[in-house]
Amino acid sequence: MTGLAVVAPPEAKARSSREVYRDVLVELLPVDERLVCLDTDTGLFSGIDFGEAADRYVNLGIAEHTLMTAAAGLAKSGRVPFANTMAAFASSRAVEAVKIDIAYNDLPVRIAATHSGVSAGHLGPTHHALEDLAVMRALPNMTVVVPSDAASTDTLVRQAMALPGPVYLRLGRNATPDMPDGPPVRLGQAQVLRQGADITIAACGPYPVLAAFEAADVLADRGIEATVLHVHTVKPLDVATLAAAADVTGTVITVEEHWRAGGFGSAVAEALTELMPVRVHRMGLPDQFVGVAGSQRSLIERAGITASAIVAQATRTRREAGHD
Repeated sequence: MTGLAVVAPPEAKARSSREVYRDVLVELLPVDERLVCLDTDTGLFSGIDFGEAADRYVNLGIAEHTLMTAAAGLAKSGRVPFANTMAAFASSRAVEAVKIDIAYNDLPVRIAATHSGVSAGHLGPTHHALEDLAVMRALPNMTVVVPSDAASTDTLVRQAMALPGPVYLRLGRNATPDMPDGPPVRLGQAQVLRQGADITIAACGPYPVLAAFEAADVLADRGIEATVLHVHTVKPLDVATLAAAADVTGTVITVEEHWRAGGFGSAVAEALTELMPVRVHRMGLPDQFVGVAGSQRSLIERAGITASAIVAQATRTRREAGHD
C-alpha cells in the first residue's frame, strides 16, 4: 500500500511594516469612528475594502504639506487622523506643517511614514529618509516610534492609539526578517534581547537590530558578553534601561539606519553623557548622500552596518578603554 505524501503547509508570507500597519488600521477604522485615513496617492491602500468606514478614507493626492494641515484640522475637531506619506517627504517637504500645525498644537495625528531609511534604495537620494529621526525627535510633543518587524509593528501601532499627542511611525517599504524572541514589546521601553557585562549594543530598526544580535553571538565566542537592546521608541527614550546597561558595561555602541548626525545614536549620547562618564560610539550611515541604487540591505551593508563591523568596533572600543 502506497502512503499518502505529506505536504507541508505553506509558510506565511513575510510582510513589511507598512503592510502590517495598513492591515491594523483597516481593522480599527470600522470600530473607532474617530479614525480617519488620509492618503497621498501612496498606493498602499489600493484595492482595500474599508467597508462601513469607506467615507473616512480620503486620498488627497501628492500634496504632503496639505496632508499635514488637513490632519491637524481633523484632529482639532476631535478626530484621530493617520497621515500617510513617504518618510522623506514627511520629514522634509511637509515638516513646516508638522511643526506648526501638529506638534505646536500637540494634536493626536499619527504620521505613518513609509519607505524610511534606504528602504526605497532603488529610487535614489531624493527618496531616502536618513534625516527623519533627527527632525522628528527635535519637535516638542512628538513621539517617535521605529518598529523592527511585523509583530512589533502590530503591537506598537495599537499601543500608539492610546497616546494623546502626535506620533511619528517610521515604517519600511519591504518585508524584513523577524526579530529574535524577547520580552513583550512596550511603547517607551527598550526591549532587552540579551544581557552581558562587557559592552552594550543598542540598535534601532530592523537590520541594525539583527546585526547587533548576530554580533553578540560572535563576541560571546570571543569571551565578550554583550547586552543587546532593541530600542524601538526613540522619543521618549528609555534612558533608565540604557543607563543601567551602560553603568555595567561602561561602553555603548549604537546602530541605526540613519545618518550618524542627530539620529538615535545622538539621542543616546545626549542622554547618557548627562548622567555618567560613558563612551558612546555611533554606527550609522556616513555624512554623505547614498549615490548608488540598490536594495535596502545592500545599501546598509555597503555603509558598514553589519555584524562584522559591530564586532570590530566592539573589540576596538574595549581595547582603547583598556579592557583587553
